[in-house]
Amino acid sequence: MNNTTYDPLPIDQTPVGELLETELATRGWSQVDFAAVLGRPAQFVSEIVTGKKEITRESAAQIGAALTQSPEFWLNLQDQYLLAKQERDVKTQAKLDDVRRRARLNRLGPIQVLQRRGILKGTTLDSLEPQVQDLFELKSLDDVPKCEIAAKRANQGEDITLLQRAWVFCVRREARRQPPVGEYSAARLAELAEVLPRSVQTPEDFAGLPEQLANVGVRLVYVEALPGAKIDGCATWVGKHPVIGVSGRGKRLDKVFFALLHELAHILREHVGKDQVIVENLDDTHESAQEDEANNAGLRWIFPNGYPSVPARITGPWVEQKAAELRIAQIVLIGQLQKTGWLDWRTTLVRGAPSVAEVLPTWNEVRR
Repeated sequence: MNNTTYDPLPIDQTPVGELLETELATRGWSQVDFAAVLGRPAQFVSEIVTGKKEITRESAAQIGAALTQSPEFWLNLQDQYLLAKQERDVKTQAKLDDVRRRARLNRLGPIQVLQRRGILKGTTLDSLEPQVQDLFELKSLDDVPKCEIAAKRANQGEDITLLQRAWVFCVRREARRQPPVGEYSAARLAELAEVLPRSVQTPEDFAGLPEQLANVGVRLVYVEALPGAKIDGCATWVGKHPVIGVSGRGKRLDKVFFALLHELAHILREHVGKDQVIVENLDDTHESAQEDEANNAGLRWIFPNGYPSVPARITGPWVEQKAAELRIAQIVLIGQLQKTGWLDWRTTLVRGAPSVAEVLPTWNEVRR
């Protein structure tokens, strides 16, 4: 139940019709007299006095004009009584309590979106509340999630959105559900990062990445981006193990792969402390020092001998030859040429670019 306190209205209010009847009696007016003053039928006044009809804005203005009072005076008397009556209605209060419970859940995250995705499976508030509490790692639904989220933003003053925060906690939950992994080794992770650009050449190569990272104590998680979240990846810790989350936004092999390398760099350079998360939207143009460092690390792993010399006119044969020399996927080379402006984003060289959309969901399935 919600323990939120609010100020209840007094419960001993007199119906507004009775107050009006007393006011008329004080003046020595009958209901018929008052109806004539208002220019209304006598039945109109009778129904207000007996509580069969509510006072409207129009009738409040007329009553106020006749009795030299404001329309608000009569509307407030009526509202105070009706709200006090509502306060005593058990069924109404039960419905309002459900509204408060739903509002409390939706302050934590986009509950309806998470339900549609099947992330939250509860269909009633009683079944939904413990699931939301578990997802956001809360002892109580009245608590604030402890995990500090440091979102990368073009506008550094902009807070992370509910969608993005929910996605991060979906990543953390998925990581908690994975089988135990070995002790984390930064040295072995660094060695793995060095070879990944030459071992991941096709979408099929993505299938083995969770196991490779698990061998060095890192959990790798895929959670599809929530609609409108604009998030590519995140780096965090769950317990004693670093976790990398990938959304697959963009789907193209090189884009998803660079997001992975970027998060690996954050982990290795200890940009992420316990109870912290770095959240990435790699479309952002503003870069912090940490983001520059992570981007540069990813570039060094792809181009260990420095960025290649690029001809004035880049052709398919040149890309094929250079990618073979570097022992990286052609689309990875093309993607970096696009990021640095050597190639237009609409270049025909990206036709038929490999997608990892079908491989990413298998990351979470094979490790159950």
